Amino acid sequence: MSDSTISASKVLDRVLVLEMVRVTEAAAIAASKLIGRGDEKAADAAAVEAMRTAFDELYMDGTVVIGEGERDEAPMLYIGEKVGGAPGKGPKIDIALDPLEGTTITAKAGPNALAVLAAAEEGCLLNAPDVYMDKLAIGPGYPEDVIDLSKSATENVEALAAAKGVQPNEIIVCVLDRPRHADLIAELRAIGCGIQLIPDGDVAGVIATTNEETTIDMYMGSGGAPEGVLAAAALRCVGGQFQGRLLFRNDDERARAAKWGIEDLNRIYKLEDLARGDCIFAATGVTSGSLLQGVKNLKSGKMTTESVVMRASSGTVRWVRGEHRK
Repeated sequence: MSDSTISASKVLDRVLVLEMVRVTEAAAIAASKLIGRGDEKAADAAAVEAMRTAFDELYMDGTVVIGEGERDEAPMLYIGEKVGGAPGKGPKIDIALDPLEGTTITAKAGPNALAVLAAAEEGCLLNAPDVYMDKLAIGPGYPEDVIDLSKSATENVEALAAAKGVQPNEIIVCVLDRPRHADLIAELRAIGCGIQLIPDGDVAGVIATTNEETTIDMYMGSGGAPEGVLAAAALRCVGGQFQGRLLFRNDDERARAAKWGIEDLNRIYKLEDLARGDCIFAATGVTSGSLLQGVKNLKSGKMTTESVVMRASSGTVRWVRGEHRK
């Protein structure tokens, strides 16, 4: 390995692992000022602006591959936007982000709102269009390919129960509380499953499968495809299994997929199809939930944040508690 390669690697490590937390912290703090105010758009806009500003302080040549939408839909952090303070000079990094994962949660002061991003070397994150994705996820510690998105919910629960050495009625499944999941919920309850319904925030829902303290064994159901890539990046770092299949409701969404180079519209994506290589996942809590504590205002005049940053190549998970002056 040449000296220049070693030097670039060190810069890449520093940028990807520790500096990314500052970006999610900035977004979370900005969004926290609008918790419970009932204005989803204002909370999201505050997080986006803060995250965009924080990116410019990092020595990198970053490209947003999953962001707030296409350029004509979003003024900042749009897909294809260049971010970072060293365009053409710093390490080339692809970034998937959601400055406020849980806009409705934040507006209503509910649990599990996060500022989230994933980063990887150029070309290692799926350019997922902003459509729905059918998702299936479990945590680490099971034989490969226990889950299979081509099979029914019942078959997947039975397979996981067998791998875990329990009965299907001892499995707990996390599902977004949406009318579109009525049939899924009915099927799960018919086999006696426990169901943890969440109002929003399916990135946190997927990651919950990796934490024994949540008691959640599996995540099922459809949600945003960009959030699927973010969740996959997290599982690449800590272990687990994830499968996703893009769902298209109309020709416009199919055309959007074609624009980003997706040809097989029925493909089932596995973990490394969505996020490969040395991925980094970072998140800061906006409101408290199963993964992180939210931003808190202290009587001393300071604010506290709780964040997590994970790295795939080392399997390292760092929990970061920050104190910030207002």
